[in-house]
Amino acid sequence: MSLNNSKLEKDVQAPITSRLLVICVDRDNDVGDKAGVVTPVVGRNACIEAAQKLALEDPEDADANSIFFAVKTYEDLARKGYQAEVIVVAGVEDRGVQADEKIVREVKSVLASFSANGAVIVSDGEDDESVIPIIQNVIPIVSVQRVVMKVSRSVEYSYAVFGKYLKMIAYDSKYSKFFLGVPGILLVIGGIGTIFGYTQEIFAVLVSILGGAFLIRAFDVDRALTNLSKPTPASLIRTFTFVTGIIIGLAGILSGFSAIHTNILDPQILDSGIPNLFADRVVLGEFIAGALPFLWMGTGSVFGGILLSHWLKGSLRQITDILRLIVLVSLYPTVYQFTNLLIYDESSFTLIPPFLAGLLITLISATFLFRKYRKKKGGEVLTE
Repeated sequence: MSLNNSKLEKDVQAPITSRLLVICVDRDNDVGDKAGVVTPVVGRNACIEAAQKLALEDPEDADANSIFFAVKTYEDLARKGYQAEVIVVAGVEDRGVQADEKIVREVKSVLASFSANGAVIVSDGEDDESVIPIIQNVIPIVSVQRVVMKVSRSVEYSYAVFGKYLKMIAYDSKYSKFFLGVPGILLVIGGIGTIFGYTQEIFAVLVSILGGAFLIRAFDVDRALTNLSKPTPASLIRTFTFVTGIIIGLAGILSGFSAIHTNILDPQILDSGIPNLFADRVVLGEFIAGALPFLWMGTGSVFGGILLSHWLKGSLRQITDILRLIVLVSLYPTVYQFTNLLIYDESSFTLIPPFLAGLLITLISATFLFRKYRKKKGGEVLTE
């Protein structure tokens, strides 16, 4: 009886999966592009050599540590009685479908010589782990090991990182032209203005330049201008509608001023400036009523250009763009009624019908569009 129990205990402790393949995944092919290593790399010594080459070329690359971790995992499995092998597979620099196909081919080529019945995936992040379902179709995956780099949390390390980013801002033209160029222009203009005694005027210029720089970077105007050198139908449409929208919006401001009836204005208010001018409720309402159609058309022009550019690219974001236009149209009656409330002193309850109507149109449109989006997305998944 004791002999049978010891035999049963030995069988339980024995590895269920006896032949394991430890796979280190480098989806963007750093090991090939930086170190010139041809994948798949098979075997402990070959993997160590590949990791050393990559570490010498780029000591900060985490993939070298992933390869060493894969070798350590292989050695641990071998000590525990598994028949194991360690390999490094890589995709391509642009990742995507080509990278995944290359990884699958390399795994299959290794399995042709080492018939494993389970795999251990070693990676350094979510990007490499995205190929797990694909490898799962080739060989069962019994474990996934993620390599987490241990870094110093000391003050010295923080200063080193901070200094590295300061150096990047100072010497990398992609960052220095904004973080150093714009403040440099402002300081030079401010210094010249102070010397000649134009402090207030220069302050207005500085604020305008800084605001313009923020707007240019926030709305990717610099990239849009760069794309004009290599125009595409989508970029040309977006640029045209954006410029048109701004011009129409500026025309709306002029229309708002012209809509104000000067006979209702007190001459003292006219002399006191624009801020006091809009303090009057009726004047504010007439300005908004006059500017509203042009402002809405200008905004619609920008939104329409974004919709057309996405439609030409075949992007599913066009559904969101359509909904944005619907919301813009649905809000118009509510804003228009608000101007009537300011001008004619109507009841605030008159805002409720156009608001509810716009909300209903928006909800119905959103429901219809997102149902269509899900059907289209589901169709794409099925065709794959």
